[in-house]
Amino acid sequence: MSEALPPLVIGGLAVEAGSRQTVNLPVADLYTRTPVHLPVIVHRGAKAGPTLFISAAMHGDEIIGVEIIRRVLKLLHQQELSGTVLAVPVVNVLAFMHQSRYLPDRRDLNRSFPGSETGSLAARLAYLFLKEVVGNSDYGIDLHTGAIHRPNLPQIRADLSNPDNLRLAKVFGAPLFLDSKPTEGTLRAYTTAANKPVILYEACEALRFDETAIRIGVQGILNVLTELGMLPPSTEPAPPGVTPVLAKSDFWVRAPVSGILRAQAGLGDAVKKGQVLGVIGDPFGEQETPVTAAASGIVIGRVMLPLIYEGEAVFHIARVETPGETASAVDQLAVHSASWEQEEPRIV
Repeated sequence: MSEALPPLVIGGLAVEAGSRQTVNLPVADLYTRTPVHLPVIVHRGAKAGPTLFISAAMHGDEIIGVEIIRRVLKLLHQQELSGTVLAVPVVNVLAFMHQSRYLPDRRDLNRSFPGSETGSLAARLAYLFLKEVVGNSDYGIDLHTGAIHRPNLPQIRADLSNPDNLRLAKVFGAPLFLDSKPTEGTLRAYTTAANKPVILYEACEALRFDETAIRIGVQGILNVLTELGMLPPSTEPAPPGVTPVLAKSDFWVRAPVSGILRAQAGLGDAVKKGQVLGVIGDPFGEQETPVTAAASGIVIGRVMLPLIYEGEAVFHIARVETPGETASAVDQLAVHSASWEQEEPRIV
């Protein structure tokens, strides 16, 4: 007879194996004394296994991860799950309420780690998230998007010197994964220093949904859960996918002048060194300045708003060994993901 699994204590509450419970961690009060909580959905399997956290809306305007987590939770069943999923659909609750990247104190939560129990509002929220969520986890997946008017190609970013990060980045199934050293003060900077495997999924742009990016994210999380032995291998045929491509470096192409951009390269396009990515002109058609690629690669991010200032980052390019093959893989994945059979109706 197997030994009963001990409860998981989070926020002072004990959650038993084979159960699901939402734990509301106190964050702060509004001006009206209305309390604001950080909801953590604790989904515990009936069998022993690792603990994985899935977080979204670290920046309050990065909303696509909220939908990805919602769909993943609908697919999980306690009797099939080994271990525990800690799902945090909205980390930055106060910024999410205002559709803003930043907290009310104008601080960036993802530059405030490891935080402090007695520091600023951002520092306190970072400290709470680390203590109750990250501290109780063995692995993590953090879901992000590009900024407003700056969509990203679906991609995984991680410090690939950690072999677990490399393994999870490959199995996730995004078209590209980038060996990315974390910025100081970010969640990944903390987990990298702590040698805790955490990968970051980037896709779409702030305040927008994209069905293809959502479906890639949902399938990617299920792939990771299966790789970690938390879900049994599916008996259904796997959805069509591609072999992810490794990018070891990336760079931004910046606008040489101010004006109105007419872009000629889109997300996922292969580009060559010296290729014209777009043309910046003035409203009167008197001046035309090309924007060219400094090196070959694949476009993984770009600006969508055509009104450009000199020096503004306009195209984000990842260096890959085979840009043309990578671009074909991206196109193939987009077509396949659009046709995957899922219970959820497509968001259009």
